[in-house]
Amino acid sequence: MAAGAGMSGVVDLAGPSASTKTAEVRPQRVTVLGATGSIGASTLDLISRSGGAFEVFAVTANANVEGLAACARASGAKRAVIGEEALYAALRDALEGSGIEAAAGEGALIEAASVPVDCTIAAIVGAAGLRPALAAVRTGRRLGLANKECLVSAGDIFMNEVESSGCELIPVDSEHSAAFQVLRGTQPEAIEKIILTASGGPFRDWPLERIVNATREDALKHPNWSMGAKITVDSATMMNKGLELIEALHLFPVTTDQLGMLVHRQSIVHCLVSFVDGSVLSQMAEPDMRTPIALALSWPRRMPAPTKRLDLTQISQLSFEPADEIRFPAIRIARAAMERGGSAPAVLNAANEIAVSAFLDGRLRVPDIASMVEETLGRADKGGLLGEADSLEGILGCDSEARRLCEELVSRKG
Repeated sequence: MAAGAGMSGVVDLAGPSASTKTAEVRPQRVTVLGATGSIGASTLDLISRSGGAFEVFAVTANANVEGLAACARASGAKRAVIGEEALYAALRDALEGSGIEAAAGEGALIEAASVPVDCTIAAIVGAAGLRPALAAVRTGRRLGLANKECLVSAGDIFMNEVESSGCELIPVDSEHSAAFQVLRGTQPEAIEKIILTASGGPFRDWPLERIVNATREDALKHPNWSMGAKITVDSATMMNKGLELIEALHLFPVTTDQLGMLVHRQSIVHCLVSFVDGSVLSQMAEPDMRTPIALALSWPRRMPAPTKRLDLTQISQLSFEPADEIRFPAIRIARAAMERGGSAPAVLNAANEIAVSAFLDGRLRVPDIASMVEETLGRADKGGLLGEADSLEGILGCDSEARRLCEELVSRKG
């Protein structure tokens, strides 16, 4: 994996061009891929409060027909697409009389994402979001990226498409959005280190023997953030931070040894960047995903967001501590996959999806998630699966095989 691969595809560090500074009076058209998840809901909330500054072209969901129909009607979307093709009739019926076009299946998702709009928010969870996000990239417009798999599994391929299309890529993860904001106007050679922060999740103070018996409900009690089940479990294992390190390698002009992390319990400082002159800059905000989403929607300007305002006098203390890789082995495993490069991050991501799903289904314990991922990586290495993949089909094939290997391991353990 090339360090800082595809950096020129991200909105350049120098700042917005003169043409992007020109205000447009027409509403900005937006497509929301993954509209019924937490990121999609926050996006639509911001749009509903914008006073007509945005209009929704398309909203999509995987299988939540009722939720998709509700948000399509509420947002005045022109098109609603359900990923499960068998649910087309149910969606059509749920939208009857609304004038909203209904569609279903992966082809319809890609078609909706291919329609040029001012901004697409890519928030489909998992590898299923890869093809639709790439379709949006190829329109050459702005993409607010909340799908980790695009960069973790297919980073080089994805960033090459961003660069060749001229797409404006704005990261929506709070940590990457923070780094993006801090680095504006910075020359790459001035960057010493990018440090992502992590809350530590619900198990940051639990004894190891207690984590072994943690329940689904325990893992989903995040102390600071309100998120979907999969990413909340990733936060509990801290795999999310490992995945974010891999994303950062593609988004910013740094090498693996220029990436670090700190546990920051308050989730107020979202990223710190140290520079060669000894300066350290950070971005701070209350933990609310509407802050980075608002930036992606309105870039290069800023729009009002109904978030809690930061009052440092009330917080009184901001603490930072190193991450405990004994308590959270997923960090070590993810960093090793990042340093290995090739298809290792894709295998890491696929195995983690299977292991997290198995945990949520009651088939694994919390510590088993990281061990299943590590064992899958070991088996994939022995099978020659960790080499370079130079096409999306190759990455998806690797993803599929990694899922099979991990599911086999889970079944044996179960």
